[in-house]
Amino acid sequence: QVRLVESGGGLVQPGGSLRLSCAASGSIFSIAVMTWYRQAPGNQREWVAVITTDGSTNYADSVKGRFTASRDNAKNTVYLQMNSLKPEDTAVYYCHADYPVDPWVVPSGREETWGQGTQVTVSS
Repeated sequence: QVRLVESGGGLVQPGGSLRLSCAASGSIFSIAVMTWYRQAPGNQREWVAVITTDGSTNYADSVKGRFTASRDNAKNTVYLQMNSLKPEDTAVYYCHADYPVDPWVVPSGREETWGQGTQVTVSS
């Protein structure tokens, strides 16, 4: 079972930057597709960014050009660099891992794990 632990959240002024980290336990990190989500109060959880096993990335339109996802497979860690932060970026940010497993154990051949989330607050 993979365990994910996010860190790096906090309070920042509009226009500021934060870097979130998500550390994964287990040996599957290098073959996991890692995704960042966020959930603001009263809103549904939304997708923010994805980084595949080969490092390809894609971003939600609302963060494109401001956020950058990266991964360090040697450290089993994925990052989300957030620049030019806006008040509407305020949310709990979650890390998600999607990885292959033995289909004899899980028929779908895929498993997923969520982190516990880290709060990001953008306010003056």
